[in-house]
Amino acid sequence: MSLLTADRALFREALPHGGRLIGLDVGTKTIGLALCDAGWSIASPAHTVSRGKFSKDKIALAAFMEQQQVKGVVIGLPLNLDGSESPRSQASRAFGRNIADLGLPILFWDERWSTQAVTRTLLEADASRARREELVDKLAASYILQGAIDGLMTGF
Repeated sequence: MSLLTADRALFREALPHGGRLIGLDVGTKTIGLALCDAGWSIASPAHTVSRGKFSKDKIALAAFMEQQQVKGVVIGLPLNLDGSESPRSQASRAFGRNIADLGLPILFWDERWSTQAVTRTLLEADASRARREELVDKLAASYILQGAIDGLMTGF
């Protein structure tokens, strides 16, 4: 069983040599994926996976992570505005527990404003509704991952 934590110091200790991270924006219909470089400087959107049967989603996710040489996972944790957990938070934590046997450390990262920030940016770019729907999940994953790597690189 791998490390599952919201503590960035513990996660950082689990990856003493850095390594590529994957960010996940876990939704009910899709999972947005983002990747960062091994030096944790910049996160980039990768793609969006349509959710289906969990076992198939997990196999596809594991294959992608192996192909990309991922060393750790950052999962967006959708908290309520007051910081308390929501039903979606519990679903994200359950998703983390269900992929923990892949053997990678997992960090839960506050994602309260990710989708709103990305949607605002896409609106400012005058993206069509269809284009926003196509991009929002992987861009939100990138936003979450960038926040996490910025947080991991400060104070250490």
